Amino acid sequence: MEKRVPFFYDITLRDGNQSLKKPWNTNEKEIIFNHLVELGIQGVEVGFAAASEMDFEACSRLAQIAPDNVVISALARCVENDIIKAADSIKAAEKQRVHTFIAMSPFNMEYVLNKSPQEVRKQAIEGVTFARKIMGKKGEVQFSVEHFGDCHENIDFVIDTLKEVVKAGANVINLPNTVERVRPKKFVDLVEKVYNALPKDIIIAVHNHNDLGMATATTVESYFAGAIQLECALNGLGERAGNTNLYEVAIALHNSGVNVPLNLDKIYETALIVSDMSNIKIYEKAALIGPEALAHRSGIHQDGAIKTKDMQKGAYRPIHPSLIGRKDDEKLGFTSQSGKTAIFEIITDAGYPITISEAQRIAPVAKAEAEKIGELSTRNVIDIYFNNVLNVKGAFKLCSLDKTETENALLHFKYNDKEYNVEVYGNGPVDACIKAIQKAGFDCEFLNYEQKALNMGSDASAMTIMHFKAPNGQTIISRGCDESTVMANLKAIFNGLNIMENMK
Repeated sequence: MEKRVPFFYDITLRDGNQSLKKPWNTNEKEIIFNHLVELGIQGVEVGFAAASEMDFEACSRLAQIAPDNVVISALARCVENDIIKAADSIKAAEKQRVHTFIAMSPFNMEYVLNKSPQEVRKQAIEGVTFARKIMGKKGEVQFSVEHFGDCHENIDFVIDTLKEVVKAGANVINLPNTVERVRPKKFVDLVEKVYNALPKDIIIAVHNHNDLGMATATTVESYFAGAIQLECALNGLGERAGNTNLYEVAIALHNSGVNVPLNLDKIYETALIVSDMSNIKIYEKAALIGPEALAHRSGIHQDGAIKTKDMQKGAYRPIHPSLIGRKDDEKLGFTSQSGKTAIFEIITDAGYPITISEAQRIAPVAKAEAEKIGELSTRNVIDIYFNNVLNVKGAFKLCSLDKTETENALLHFKYNDKEYNVEVYGNGPVDACIKAIQKAGFDCEFLNYEQKALNMGSDASAMTIMHFKAPNGQTIISRGCDESTVMANLKAIFNGLNIMENMK
């Protein structure tokens, strides 16, 4: 089958709007319509003109402002008065379409319409014939088999009727899964049967509801079975569990190599506006647009996400967020399931220096805290960083380092509350402090250190990074922060001593 460009037909202003607790007025519909135009939607069903005067007014207004390249459609039952109203409401549009429908499932014909199959067929043909007469050669006529998804038992009847409907003047045949009851393949198989039975110049459309949560999959697979017109709604708005979500279908096709003729970078902004105007919050786990759609909490996922964060393809995301206009990036939340990568990224993003080895060392502390209170906020993680990197609690406590009258250094410190006063000669404060600790009988194998200017607030503008060799042979990194460079050095030494002591 030839791969053709999908035709996105939006139903937000009709099917989506009718499901709202407070349906939009004409001005609100115009705002949504303008966003649809910015998205590049090719066809818009602007309303059900015969439903009310307000609906007729809205259809007329949107037809007046519609760009010449956008198909403007109005819905009508298969009765002459509805069809006249629909056609009249959109007469200002350059591309006009009347969309009429009737149910053909055995259940609905018998229990809802109270009509025989032959009566339904006659009404369908007469309705389309009248619509074609009203529209003439300029306009299009779309016919929908309401409850097509329930037509497994009488699909031959449906196909025979559609052949007659096409002869009567319909050039778009829409196959709705009005209530989603079964797996997508069963519906898609029906779509394929219709596609194969009708002339290839007839546009096949699908309109899927999301009652079982599979509308996106059904719509995408229907495209590959022959459906070109895909009827979708912004944010998946619609009756009950909603209609097919436009964004999900567009991105699924894009990722499948299909040429999607939409401005995908407008998706996220549009979703936020629709959410605000419909007063329906975006579910936090909603695909693509949800607040949590870019969040990772598993340590393995976080590691993969960070390693691929600058690539177009991510280890644990379907697209680069910028594709749909999201300015935010992947987020790492810290829970008991997270690890060193999350610590490293959270602290780095907050503007504080940390190494992966330091992150690995304090991750168990953060995990223990997360087990108690749940997900840690950035502030929680920063506090853990300060307490375990910059202000490490332990047996050693620095009291003072002073010069004596003989130019020696006198180190006053405590170990498990026992006080030590050790006098030594050293080549500067660092050397003197290390020698005093060693003279007091403690192992302290100092390797090297570096100093950096750091702006972490008014209380700290210098950072010392020191490396020690622990008794087990491991290299330990410790840090000290203070307005005074000397105090930053001393804090780094005692933080290092406590880190090594806590390792025992």
